[in-house]
Amino acid sequence: MPQQHKKTPWTALSVTLLSLAAANSQVSADTTQSIEDALKFGDGGAVKVDANYRYENIDQDRGAQKTANANTIRTRLGLLTPVFHGLQGYVEYEGTHALQSDYNNGRGDKPEYSTVADPGYNELNQMWIGYAGVPDTFIKGGRQRIKFDDDRFIGNVGWRQLETTFDSVLITNKSIEDLTVNVGYIGNVQTFTATTENINAPVVNANYSLGDYGSLIGYGYWLDYTERENYQKSSQTYGLRFINSDKPKKFHEHYSLLYTAEWSFQQDYQHSPTPYQADRFNLMGGFTAYNFSFQGAMEQLNGFGQNKTFNTPLGTNHAFQGWADLFLITPNDGIRDVFGTVSAKFMENDSLVLSGIYHDFTDDTGRAHYGKEWDFQAVKKFGKHYSLLAKYANYDADTFSTDTQKIWLQGNVNF
Repeated sequence: MPQQHKKTPWTALSVTLLSLAAANSQVSADTTQSIEDALKFGDGGAVKVDANYRYENIDQDRGAQKTANANTIRTRLGLLTPVFHGLQGYVEYEGTHALQSDYNNGRGDKPEYSTVADPGYNELNQMWIGYAGVPDTFIKGGRQRIKFDDDRFIGNVGWRQLETTFDSVLITNKSIEDLTVNVGYIGNVQTFTATTENINAPVVNANYSLGDYGSLIGYGYWLDYTERENYQKSSQTYGLRFINSDKPKKFHEHYSLLYTAEWSFQQDYQHSPTPYQADRFNLMGGFTAYNFSFQGAMEQLNGFGQNKTFNTPLGTNHAFQGWADLFLITPNDGIRDVFGTVSAKFMENDSLVLSGIYHDFTDDTGRAHYGKEWDFQAVKKFGKHYSLLAKYANYDADTFSTDTQKIWLQGNVNF
């Protein structure tokens, strides 16, 4: 198993945590409201500010790679214009600075270290114009953040310091009662490692609300990567998803049910070099009791050899199949992830959330055992604008990859 190293940037971390604690204790509700008011102007205009400090440690049983220590600060500064005749625009700068860079940043720097995909970089993160002059419709064009459903297929990879955004046009229509339809086209992907990937990608996502019973969602994503080095990521995906509502109906004063059933089908498309077909199955059942939540789930992505696997290149994959990130790309023999989750909310306004997850990984037949993983997380919010996070992942390898331990400590300020 990985051996925990003592090399941690406690000074920088302590300063950040103490600053957040001081901010929470000293900034009164009136002062916070004054800051919020000062950042707003006109009809819907606002200045957006985000600062995120993170320490990440990765320790792997792999002799060729050193233990990674990443000490980074991410800042975002955005300007949302007032609404003018249904038009509104937004522009946002994003930058990451590495205080300690003993890590492979995902762009080939320092390959002797384990990878923390947070390169030091400054970029234009978003720049879009939206139009709401058509009834029940919002049209947005430019570089923008897109998040569909649980971010499995289209997401912003929000866990990383730099996020993924899309040069795209997205039309959202709600003219039919209980139905939200998103239709769009993605032309370029600005990735979380600050690279640009060219793509021709029509996307459709339709969500029909079933009230207290949840939502039925249908989707189609046609991803055609136009650069040779990315041809293998081209695919077309179709799926149906049934989930309970965001606020499940209680069958007793303190109890409610949780459930998800989803099937997806994927095959080669346009520049994909290899013909293939693969399925994905996603099932979850659980319940809430008082402040506790219990879930049992299985997600399976099938694989039939090299370049013949079900993959989600535009998804927020860190949120799936373990936080150690050993399965961001589906293995050639597919993957079956059977996992259980327990979470609990404490303190006033549920401001402290604790969660633990256990994963058991095999190939898609269940015969070859890849490994198992424990994940734990604690998040403490201080009002609407401040938060602290501690997070831990421990992957115990059997036949896939290597033993991996990851530790994160994070503080965020967001207005």
